[in-house]
Amino acid sequence: MIQEVHRLEVMYRERPVGILQMDPSGGVCVFEYHREWLASGFSISPTELPLQSGLFLGRKDFFDGSFAVFEDSLPDGYGLFLLDRMLRKEGLSLRGLTPLQRLSIIGNSGMGALSYMPVMPGFDHQSETENELELDILQEEALKLFSEKESGDASLLYYNSANSGGARPKTAFRTKDGAHWLVKFRHTYDPQEIGKTELRYMTAASECGISIPKVGLLRDRYFCIERFDIDSSGKRLHMLSAAALLKTDFRNQDADYTNLLALTGYLTQDPRQVEEMFRRMVFNIVAVNKDDHAKNFSFICRDSKWELAPAYDLTYSPEGTNGQHATSLFYDGNPGLDLVLKAGTGIRIPHERCMEIVNTVQSVCENRLDHIEKLK
Repeated sequence: MIQEVHRLEVMYRERPVGILQMDPSGGVCVFEYHREWLASGFSISPTELPLQSGLFLGRKDFFDGSFAVFEDSLPDGYGLFLLDRMLRKEGLSLRGLTPLQRLSIIGNSGMGALSYMPVMPGFDHQSETENELELDILQEEALKLFSEKESGDASLLYYNSANSGGARPKTAFRTKDGAHWLVKFRHTYDPQEIGKTELRYMTAASECGISIPKVGLLRDRYFCIERFDIDSSGKRLHMLSAAALLKTDFRNQDADYTNLLALTGYLTQDPRQVEEMFRRMVFNIVAVNKDDHAKNFSFICRDSKWELAPAYDLTYSPEGTNGQHATSLFYDGNPGLDLVLKAGTGIRIPHERCMEIVNTVQSVCENRLDHIEKLK
């Protein structure tokens, strides 16, 4: 049975950050930083919760009264699907839970460094697969669940998913040397070679000069990517998606690349990282990755300084929404070279440098990928 939750301790690793609770009169969440965190911590969301004393109130029409920074801890797509399936077996639904109940279920098992205490009883378990042979079992269970012809084991899949997002099934995988990876499985609508396709696209992105995590292929079919929210010493890193920082629901697809470029400059204060975001925009357009919504771009906070997280979820995705990119450019869902150059020069990247990046990306994609959209 799901317990009532009226108050949560927000934690960063082992340190208390602040208190999140419900305002009984307004039906919204209220957050307040701890005094100790104000003295030596950092803003966990510069655009939403600046590091200052006092109460922050959520809005009733915004994430069910919660805050974008905390909603970002929840999985999307596949993870929410699994969680909802588990709850429905108990006669409940995800939408019927309060924001605090949902976060209490996530507890300390989500992506990034934030966790929420107390953990909802019965949901305080997190697995990491270590045997490659188990991957075939998880893939089979995922296909059963999605086919709706058979009943796959939703709890087995959920507790191995690390509460990761995205539409495709995933599992957390730890190698013998202690490295943490996410392994992607095929969805029912995916071709058999989807893992190899994503590896090829991520490799092409790296050749274009885009920063990516370590990637690979397990058992010659499962695409895997090293987790960048955990550092080499095993410590969790604070990470937020662009959707959370822009305080937008990525499913509405109302983000624009001009927003992402400006956000990168504001957070990092580093022209090189603004150029990196520009390069990712160009790659997504040329490589026909139209699943480029705002939750597929993230930022990491290290020692109170923000930086672009490595790129992820770069693959061939031509459908988009009505054939358009999830993130527009000057509100155009299929922008051409003129708008790309306007965006680059508008963020103070010289015209010649913009053209150099465009030409590099197009050259690599022409040589490495089967489907491209040339900018013209």
